Amino acid sequence: MNARQWGRSGSGRRHAARRLLAAAGVGMALAAVPWTNAAGAGKSITVAVQANFTSLDPFDANDSLSLGVSKSFYQGLFGFDKDMKMIPVLADSHTVSSDGLVYTVKLKAGIKFHDGTDFNAQAVKVNFDRVTNPDNRLKRYALFKNIARTEAVDATTVRFTLKEPFSPFLNTLAHPSGVIISPAALARHGKAIGQNPVGTGPYRFVEWNQTDRLKVARFDGYWKKGYPKLDEIAFKPVVDNNTRSAMLQTGEAQFAFPVPYEQADLLKSKPNVVVESSPSIVHRWVSLNTRQKPFDNPKVRQALNYAINKEALVKVAFAGYAVPAAGVAPPGVEFALRIDPWPYDPAKARALLKEAGYPNGFETTLWSAYNYTTAQKVIQFVQQQLAQVGVKAQLLALESGQRVERVENAPDPATAPVRMLYIGWSSSTGEADWALRPVLASESMPPRQYNTAYYQNPAVDAGLARALTITDKAEKTRLYAEIQQTIWNDAPWIFLVTEKLVSARARNLAGFHVMPDALFEFEDADLQ
Repeated sequence: MNARQWGRSGSGRRHAARRLLAAAGVGMALAAVPWTNAAGAGKSITVAVQANFTSLDPFDANDSLSLGVSKSFYQGLFGFDKDMKMIPVLADSHTVSSDGLVYTVKLKAGIKFHDGTDFNAQAVKVNFDRVTNPDNRLKRYALFKNIARTEAVDATTVRFTLKEPFSPFLNTLAHPSGVIISPAALARHGKAIGQNPVGTGPYRFVEWNQTDRLKVARFDGYWKKGYPKLDEIAFKPVVDNNTRSAMLQTGEAQFAFPVPYEQADLLKSKPNVVVESSPSIVHRWVSLNTRQKPFDNPKVRQALNYAINKEALVKVAFAGYAVPAAGVAPPGVEFALRIDPWPYDPAKARALLKEAGYPNGFETTLWSAYNYTTAQKVIQFVQQQLAQVGVKAQLLALESGQRVERVENAPDPATAPVRMLYIGWSSSTGEADWALRPVLASESMPPRQYNTAYYQNPAVDAGLARALTITDKAEKTRLYAEIQQTIWNDAPWIFLVTEKLVSARARNLAGFHVMPDALFEFEDADLQ
């Protein structure tokens, strides 16, 4: 996204000076004014985000940011509101067979894709046939692979037949990757659909300059009358925390996420900026490659959990806007088990390392799946803490392309280069299956999914599979508790924190929210 100053007003030198002043904490009560392009669009905003997007094909994207911006032009059959309550979107109603294998969904009628073609049951079939075909090698294949068959019964009725009962299936359809792409656009663009999205959402895709900006504009044929309320949105990746903060203060951006934690109080003092903090289901940890020495030894993994002072990490890297991880899945996820955080005990850590055969520690590498400022603070803090128990870690913050190539596409667990990886996850289906299975089941090792610890426990695998067939809530709660306690004891991760979500907006921007899974909700967004 290289915008070449696209969409900015005034000279680059003046804006650079403003950013430097604001980053230094100089009070600049500049009015937050809407960004306008050369065509003079009236209600246009810039949203400053922390990283680049990886793909605009939600079926082939695995980062929350790409999925979040895709909500401007794509919709699914179901979705979630800003409080993670599941709601119908393109679907009108649904029924489920008594054996739990057949889901029949009635669709809304009269909806058009941005290219003018009809949204109908055949379009739904085309999309789910595409993602469930393993030959297409889409990253979200594992999420939908339990679909045996998708049928267009008539123009407004689609029938899903599952391979086996799967109790969270509707939550899965509501996942932000489960969108409906124009079949005509799929035929036209093929694998390049990730750069040429065509959906039914409130905004149509305009431009993606991959190092600078993604631009969307109002879709005048949107099926919800009176929406959208904005003319244009520009999503701009801004890695540096200070620059994102400065852009809000100068009016270059009207929304920023995440807000640099250490600058939240400064932003709160600005009359034209509103800072919002809320609980999340975003979990952060360091995965440990359990297939490689020394992390194949559970005593080493447990030692590293004792070695990190999570309370201090919350203060140093998150300025208090996080809580120590109190379980494998965060509170707010259905069936999450609350467990007391691993205590900080460096003496215990050194003793366990000695028992494991590493009395003098060892050398390793610690990668971060992100290169933004807070992530760099986290890995630097972890590096310092590990050094105190004799573990020397070299650091590398990966660009998104490096992460895909070196971590997510690693073909063989035996030769995977990752050792320790700072990463995170939010269950965008709102329940425990998607909080656990993609990152901890043995079937989910890269390149299939995101088990970057290469963790394998037969009891956990069996429990995760069995939970999918259970509809009794009490039994399901008990089983998931057992699974999570086993994982916690095995310690395939250094369990770190659950983040709080901190965003900031111009005071005259309403209806733009960050959901608990760190995705955006902005259908009601408007400048007042």
